[in-house]
Amino acid sequence: MTDTRVAARTGTAPRIGESARRPDGAPKTSGSFAFSSDLWHDRMLWGGTLRSPHPSARIRSIQIGAAVAVTGVHAVLLHDDVPGQKEFGLEHRDQPVLAGDIVRYEGEPVAIVAADHPEAVRMALEAIVVDYEVLAPAVDPMTVEEVEPIHPDGNLIRRIHLRHGDQDVVGDVQVEGTYEVAMQDQAFLGPESGMAVPADDGSIDLYVATQWLHSDRDQVADCLGLEPGSVRLTLAGVGGAFGAREDLSLHVHLCMLAQHTDRPVKMVYSREESFHGHVHRHPAQMWYRHHATSDGTLVRVEARLVLDGGAYASSSSAVIANATCFAAGPYRVPSADIDGAVVRTNNPPCGAMRGFGAVQTCYAHEAQMDKLAEALGMNPIELRLHNALEPGDELLTGQTITGTAPVAEVIRSCAEHPSAAAIALDPMELPGGAGRTAGPEDVVRGEAFALGFKNLLFSEGFDDSSEAACRLEGGVATITSACAEVGQGFVTVAQQITREVLGVEEVVMAPATTATVGSAGSTSASRQTWMSGGAVKEACEKVRVQLLERVAAQQGADVSDLVLVDGRIVSLAGGLDIDLAEATAEPVEADVVFRHAQTWPLDDDGQGNAHVSFAFSAHRAIVDVDTGLGLVKVVELTTSQDVGRILNPMQVVGQLEGGAAQGVGLAVMEEVLVVDGRIRNASFTDYLVPTALDMPPVEIAALIEQAEPGAPFGAKGIGEPPSISSTAAVAAAIRVATGLDLPRVPVRPTDIVFPEGEA
Repeated sequence: MTDTRVAARTGTAPRIGESARRPDGAPKTSGSFAFSSDLWHDRMLWGGTLRSPHPSARIRSIQIGAAVAVTGVHAVLLHDDVPGQKEFGLEHRDQPVLAGDIVRYEGEPVAIVAADHPEAVRMALEAIVVDYEVLAPAVDPMTVEEVEPIHPDGNLIRRIHLRHGDQDVVGDVQVEGTYEVAMQDQAFLGPESGMAVPADDGSIDLYVATQWLHSDRDQVADCLGLEPGSVRLTLAGVGGAFGAREDLSLHVHLCMLAQHTDRPVKMVYSREESFHGHVHRHPAQMWYRHHATSDGTLVRVEARLVLDGGAYASSSSAVIANATCFAAGPYRVPSADIDGAVVRTNNPPCGAMRGFGAVQTCYAHEAQMDKLAEALGMNPIELRLHNALEPGDELLTGQTITGTAPVAEVIRSCAEHPSAAAIALDPMELPGGAGRTAGPEDVVRGEAFALGFKNLLFSEGFDDSSEAACRLEGGVATITSACAEVGQGFVTVAQQITREVLGVEEVVMAPATTATVGSAGSTSASRQTWMSGGAVKEACEKVRVQLLERVAAQQGADVSDLVLVDGRIVSLAGGLDIDLAEATAEPVEADVVFRHAQTWPLDDDGQGNAHVSFAFSAHRAIVDVDTGLGLVKVVELTTSQDVGRILNPMQVVGQLEGGAAQGVGLAVMEEVLVVDGRIRNASFTDYLVPTALDMPPVEIAALIEQAEPGAPFGAKGIGEPPSISSTAAVAAAIRVATGLDLPRVPVRPTDIVFPEGEA
């Protein structure tokens, strides 16, 4: 624990609980920040990728002679040129570096080129001739298990049949529903880019925007036929991630080209290529039946979940585990039968995205709770409060909640918060905006509520850890961690933790690289504040203990009487006051590996202590709908969230607003349109994301602070919950406004204008 016996401090740099500005904030807004696409080397070649135009085809032959002959081309490489393992994958090595005899999705890489100018790359890619035998794609996730396998590993990636409690329970009241969530893109602003630089000894350096440096390193090394230590990854400037950078994209391609040419090679995807080059949020089709007693007590939930994983496994096994485990929401449910499956299709690969399986099921279970409230003649908020989880309750998996679970507090604070949403009189504030398509008399308003939750940290027995080092020299602390800063704000939190523990002002963050420190794990699963923050905290605490013991021995003082405060070592009894810079002329350092509490895999019935901790969020949405044109304006979002303990208030606000924006997008506009396996809207012209004009005010009703046991300073990750319940709340508010069932998101104008599908 941090020593707090000296209450006063004079330092100005933010510590725990104080708002800290992001060090990359000003450079990014001014345009001076160096993103991965800004990498440069004076001997650099440019790389490019030839991608399949077909979602399913057999490759008969590839002719590269004309491409090799293009002036300035240095390399054209194919499947057989992969020097090591031919496949990669985040959890299962099932995805080819370059397609061999089969392509399984539109956009699958077939060949790579390096040349001395991007125009030469383009010409070479156009000159490659691929003879395809086009095959009928398997694109329906509901029937794909019944057709010929599209992959040697089969079409079923994972099925979990969760059975909990008495399977013969039947409720007095039952409601059913079928729901669908479309494919969503992470839509980060910085497309995939990076640079590989070969070394004289055959090793290689890769500079890339990623979420997990060490996992990338291991996969790249396997594909290159190198030892992991011969591949060094350094985090380049990241322009957003949200899950899409957990998987490899151009990593191996860059390294292959750099090794083959013995030159640095840079790649930058176009926006269209980015849509084809990374995973997306899994589309989901879900059937539910809820059972309750006449007083509104939930007694049983049944569900059938099918997620479309696309052509390769990525993190689909973990996503379906989350969807299944959290399928009923943050409610007491004594009996459940949840069948969750994720399958392979010839659609684009899907994997991690903010909310990770819980977004899809939250949309469904919250629609069910509203249906149940209506069937019971009960207030929807009261129904949720009546069934809200508490510490000590049992989840669907049979696991008992041993940490904090302020579900009722989250519900009440959000639902009771006063609304500031006035009826719009200015036509510009109505649906349609500058189009002035409606007057106030054409618009109906709806208000609704949704509640969500998900796990924090990795689950199901994964050996989750993070390593960090602290070096204190000359009064300056240097923190070394391979945690990928992708916008979540780890840099500021790590600095705040260091200042809190060591009483220093100046904290330097060393570059995130595999060359100097062990793995920090992935920047995903709302885990880095807990895991890498925990590692930084423990490393700093070790340094503090070593330093105070050294000073006590040198000064003949009682170590228990010494504290660090404001860059000085002082004695509480008085008589000792040493400048920290002087005391650390000889450095003090420590390196630690931090782990969370053990978890276990789910058993055959989906039971087990599979998760570490949980976070809860609620949103209340107010929408205006022009039912004549089907246009929706989200007028206001109010939210409350369980945060453990706030480490950086400014950062919390940013995460809640950003997550809500992605939730609004999925509710009313964001959809990767896939027809017969082909993406039809791979651009920001046709794939719409909320702009500042689309976003409503986000009112934070409450941040519920209850320190989570085992977490550093009691803090919980906060990045994912805002995207979980926001979509469900907006969709529910549109239902209230229109009186329509609206079982699919995003809600399209035609769903409102032609509810029976006459369009």
